[in-house]
Amino acid sequence: MSPFLTDYFARIVWAQPTRVDIETLHALHLHHNCAIPFENIDVVLPREIHLDDQCLVDKLVTARRGGYCFEQNGLFERVLREVGFNVRSVLGRVVLANPSQMPPRTHRLLLVELNGERWIADVGFGGQTLTAPIRLLANEEQETPHGIYRLLSEGNDWVLQFRHHEHWQSMYHFDLTTQYFSDYVMGNFWSAHWPQSHFRHHLLMCRHLPDGGKLTLTNFNFTHWQNGHVEEQIHLPDAEALYKLMQERFGLGVDDPKHGFTLAELTAVMAGFETHPQAGK
Repeated sequence: MSPFLTDYFARIVWAQPTRVDIETLHALHLHHNCAIPFENIDVVLPREIHLDDQCLVDKLVTARRGGYCFEQNGLFERVLREVGFNVRSVLGRVVLANPSQMPPRTHRLLLVELNGERWIADVGFGGQTLTAPIRLLANEEQETPHGIYRLLSEGNDWVLQFRHHEHWQSMYHFDLTTQYFSDYVMGNFWSAHWPQSHFRHHLLMCRHLPDGGKLTLTNFNFTHWQNGHVEEQIHLPDAEALYKLMQERFGLGVDDPKHGFTLAELTAVMAGFETHPQAGK
């Protein structure tokens, strides 16, 4: 086993044998979701986000930080490839907010081919991200540890939806076109620097829990969800409480010389964000 996989498995608390089978894919997917939080702190600090292999390892594994889709799925793609899976990244267009026009390709997800079947894996879509791979099949409800999803097929395009109460909500469109590293660099840059990007205007975090629950954070508003219902909701009074909660509830590392951040840095950036209570989504 490579030093990279050894360190990664320690990060996600994985001590089982790895095989190239669907059971291992399911288990690694869920362990990743539960250990490495989705977060956009570097965007709001602001810091540049780099996607080369060593930067992803240094930040998400060694420094015990999290990241967003380009980082999360970039790291997970390398993991799956080194384990022995046939995997590659594709790009999607996020439509969760029902935009009036089709947006650019700013979401990275993974296509895994295993024993003649194709699967979608995605560990980087925040609160609604998949916590298990799903088959690339149209019009089939597929259950994961944290929700029910389905794929629609529209010509060469696919649409991922999740069941929200009694209706289906579209998350993103994607196709299976081959992408290149430069495409991820472009999408990452747009997501981090476009003035209207929601990543620039809100601090966002999510960590899924093994029992089917999840923790979410939007600016100063923390919510613990259980089976789609609010189990706990806290409006944090200040950046000091926020800093403490990030470490205690999300397991976020803050002390790394390069990828950590101080309370003073967090206080400065959060001064520009809303401090009044807001209902969680």
